[in-house]
Amino acid sequence: MNTRFLGNTGVRVTELCFGAMTFGGRGYWKNVGQVEQKEADLLVGMALDGGINFFDTANVYSEGRSEEILGKALGSRRKDIVLATKVRGRVGPRPNDVGLSRKHILESCDASLKRLGTDWIDLYQVHSFDPHTPLEETLRALDDLVRSGKVRYIGASNYTGWQLMKALAISDAQHLERFATLQALYSLISRDLELELVPLSLDQKLGILPWSPLGGGFLTGKYRRGKPRPQGARRTEAAGQFLQFDEEKGFDIVDELERIAAGHNATVTQAALNYLLRKPGVTSVIIGAKTPEQLADNLGTTSWQMTPEEVARLDALSMPPRVYPYWMLERTVQDR
Repeated sequence: MNTRFLGNTGVRVTELCFGAMTFGGRGYWKNVGQVEQKEADLLVGMALDGGINFFDTANVYSEGRSEEILGKALGSRRKDIVLATKVRGRVGPRPNDVGLSRKHILESCDASLKRLGTDWIDLYQVHSFDPHTPLEETLRALDDLVRSGKVRYIGASNYTGWQLMKALAISDAQHLERFATLQALYSLISRDLELELVPLSLDQKLGILPWSPLGGGFLTGKYRRGKPRPQGARRTEAAGQFLQFDEEKGFDIVDELERIAAGHNATVTQAALNYLLRKPGVTSVIIGAKTPEQLADNLGTTSWQMTPEEVARLDALSMPPRVYPYWMLERTVQDR
């Protein structure tokens, strides 16, 4: 499998990242997936044998069970991979069991290391912005973790453009470890990232890690215009409709993905993932396979490349609204 540099670091990761959000099936995450240890061992083994060297999880996924299951599944092969997890969400009932305070970050890191069964985390990501904690406090705590050897690199997730740029500016001014990556919602039905965060990431040399690249399963082709929704699928249930988008427009995108996939002897799922790998700034696309069949399909994504003309067709179908000031800036550029 092809590899790319993890942002502006010297570490190379595979174009696909195995996401373990489906591991554990506890609490809120029960709706996302209920993969237990035996099935996880099989999936992780398949991913490793298929060439994937990048794995992602979070301390809040299934109340910590995702980290535990992933750590056990990796076992002695942990040293061969790049391991990522996250901190920010609530992990207990106490007042300080949430957020990005120094206290919560340091305690959460130690807890994640224990659950994962490892001495270090390759990429430690803040799961979203914390408006109640000064960025300086958060970044100093993350810098200390890197200097201690518990963490190799740090990343951000679910930040706005100004929040991310402010964090990078503070790191530069105070000589603290910089975010190397941005993990963000990005797919053919969720391209808002391209308005501000993609240009920022390109300018600041951050690697983009798309989450939910299949739009919660919508871009697999199992949802079709005028046909019954598949039983047991995430978006069929009200709780699984977390992502909001124009389904009619989405159906048009799926139809085009099917046409493109047919020309490459590929699947709709592979085409949706392949599209993101052609987009500027993308380092690795996070997949969330729950079955060996889904994973085998995902692994086939990197065996072919969508043409620029095919990417352009999908770009035109999925273009997000041009909100102010972006349409104004585009007009200004044209004046030059």
